Amino acid sequence: MMPFASARPAQEAAPAALVRMRLIATALLIAMAALFLVSRQFAHQGPAYWGFVQAFSEAAMVGGLADWFAVSALFRRPLGLPIPHTAIVPRNKDRIGDQLAQFLRDNFLIPRVVARRMRRLDVASAIARWLTDPPEGAGGRFRQGASKLVAQMLEGLDPNRLGGMVKSAVAQRLRETEVAPVAGQLLDAAMKEGRHTPVLTGAIGWASDALRTNDHLIRQIVHDRAGSVLRWTGLDEAVADRLIAGLDKLLADMADNPEHPLRIKAEEGLDRFAWDLRHDPATRAKVEALKVELIDNPAMQGWLDGLWEQARVMLLGIARDPEAAMAGKLGEVLRQIGTTLTTDRRLATRINRFVRRAAVGTAADYGDAIVRLVSETVQSWDAHTITRRLENAVGRDLQYIRVNGTLVGGLVGLAIHTVDVLL
Repeated sequence: MMPFASARPAQEAAPAALVRMRLIATALLIAMAALFLVSRQFAHQGPAYWGFVQAFSEAAMVGGLADWFAVSALFRRPLGLPIPHTAIVPRNKDRIGDQLAQFLRDNFLIPRVVARRMRRLDVASAIARWLTDPPEGAGGRFRQGASKLVAQMLEGLDPNRLGGMVKSAVAQRLRETEVAPVAGQLLDAAMKEGRHTPVLTGAIGWASDALRTNDHLIRQIVHDRAGSVLRWTGLDEAVADRLIAGLDKLLADMADNPEHPLRIKAEEGLDRFAWDLRHDPATRAKVEALKVELIDNPAMQGWLDGLWEQARVMLLGIARDPEAAMAGKLGEVLRQIGTTLTTDRRLATRINRFVRRAAVGTAADYGDAIVRLVSETVQSWDAHTITRRLENAVGRDLQYIRVNGTLVGGLVGLAIHTVDVLL
């Protein structure tokens, strides 16, 4: 048994094309040997052309044998003989792995090389085309596989622990964010654009409805606070009626007249409050204290738990049925993103720049690790594995070398014999 040869497992059987070319090359060599034996019998007693046939077949046989030896010596020791400089691939697999890793490093994982190659890629446009008009079945297998993986991950993770982590992260982010200036800016912007007007009108309308719904409470308050004389004469009812009618008319006037003095006062109060939210330390401290109290409230914690659970259920639904999700609101959002990427070149440029920097950063940070991974992976393969894989990859072309060597050798032998006869 040859030291570097082993039975080829069924799962690593040689490709049919390699087997076929190997049989063709071997059959041609055998044919040349047979032709040589036949021509040798007739070369001295038959017609003169048998000498040319013998010269062709002899040289072809030598060329075929030489190339068979050369091809075999790449992957194993021919005939199992310990001939020097044979079984080149299995004996040098570690050096091959190092050279392959170095080639990958020098040609693909140097940051400047990655940057130059990434500069030619328009990732944003490719994403936009895929989102707006994906080809039929595009990425289907990838999408299904990725969806299945995401679903398994979401189902496998502890929902309580993961939910706690998400809730803690959200709460921590809220604690670190000072909401008063943001709220002040939002309120100031809303007032400048007049978006506070419907809110203020709605508040006035709510107050008017509340007044009509609870007029009996006002009557009761007036009755309790009125003197006995007013109650005895029934004037408390008249006072209550006038008070309710006056308040109702005041609210109606405020709702109908945007320039009402009290409404203007309310707007001035809102404007002052917006300024205090942005610049007054006392107001900002009160808002921060209210925010912390709200975050620590059990009701808020329960809301965050429910929010995470809703998000998890939604993600699971998308992962389990990505086609349905893409056909719904999520699909509309993604198509809108694709349209935006197509029309907004500044956004596309920023995305391409981000992808390019990410790729360059990955090459700079992990290039050496990738090179080591390639080298160590090749070195971890046994000699039989790397021999089979390389032979299966390039063996068909090497068998063509055997065929060419047989034919070229025969033609060279024929030419030499022709020259010998002529001279």
